[in-house]
Formats: sequence, C-alpha cells, structure tokens
Amino acid sequence: MEIQRPKSKQPIPDNAKKVFEGKVFDVYQWEQELYDGTKTIFEKLKRPDTVSCFPILDDGKILLLEQEQPQKKSFISTAGGRVDEEEDILSAAKRELLEETGYEAEEFILWDAQQPVSKVEWAIYTFIAKGLKKVKEPTPDAGEKIKLLPVTLDELIDIAIDKRFSEREVTFKFFEAKYDQKKKEELKELFK
Repeated sequence: MEIQRPKSKQPIPDNAKKVFEGKVFDVYQWEQELYDGTKTIFEKLKRPDTVSCFPILDDGKILLLEQEQPQKKSFISTAGGRVDEEEDILSAAKRELLEETGYEAEEFILWDAQQPVSKVEWAIYTFIAKGLKKVKEPTPDAGEKIKLLPVTLDELIDIAIDKRFSEREVTFKFFEAKYDQKKKEELKELFK
C-alpha cells in the first residue's frame, strides 16, 4: 500500500533554519516578506507524524481505548501513536495496534490523512483495521494506562463527538453521521 503524505497548508520553506530541536517538537524560522514590503520572522513547529486505528472486532464492535497519562485527564482514543524515524506509515499502524490492543489485523484501510494544523508540520493517518486476531496481551508504554473499550457504531458516534475523544481530526465525520442518515450508512458500510 503506497501512502501519500498530505501536504501542509503552510510548508516549511527551503530557506528555513532549525533553531530548536526537542524530544518531540523542532522549531523552524525563516525571514518572510510581507505584502507591504517589510520583512519579519515566521516560525513553524515540526513533529513526527502519527497513526490512528479503529479496529473492528468479529462481533462488529469497534475497539477504543480509555487512557490515562501522567498530568493529563483520562480520555478516549483509538489505538495509535507516533511514527518512528525510518518507519513507514502502515508498519507504524500495525505496531501501535499490536502494542496497545494485542491484536493484529488482516486488512488496513486508510480512511483519512491530513495535516490538521497549519503552524505544525505533522500528518495524521487514520486507518480502519479489519480481520482482527488476538495474538498477545497489550504492552502499552510506561506512561500509558489503557483499558480496552469495545463499542457499537452508534456508541462510537456519540463518543467521537464528546470532548473526551482525542482524535479531533475525524470528529467532523462522526458529526455528519449523527445528523445525516446517508453519511451514517456510509460509516456503517466502512465499519462493518
């Protein structure tokens, strides 16, 4: 599966300089000419891309995660996380699904790919995972407490539009399904 990286709404130009390198975020700056001819310094963050998976169980339920992380309120998410350096997108999705749920999947469908924030160079890839097989117990990172939460599609739609749901980049798709029967039928087809 060849996965194209979505384009940034405001790409980091070739003349930008990395002025800070962090554990997750790097900061780039460049001189930018404005419409009146003056110049100023523009700035943009860059971080590793991330993946997100909606795994579909044999009984048709979708597997979400109820998570706790240090210094953060509990939240509901999909299985997912950062793409490691030199790792391809699909491999990252498979790894995160296995680590956080203990499942492998026969099929991964790329549902959405976007760069949701113009001031951050960061792509999010959202997959639907089907044909699940439990192969081990979950092995979350040391900074994660994870409880698996199987839900129906109707429950997912309600959860996805709740403020505790962390995958904000796809929330609008669930809002559409909540209020548009045609969109809901499309989701049912995708999530079966």
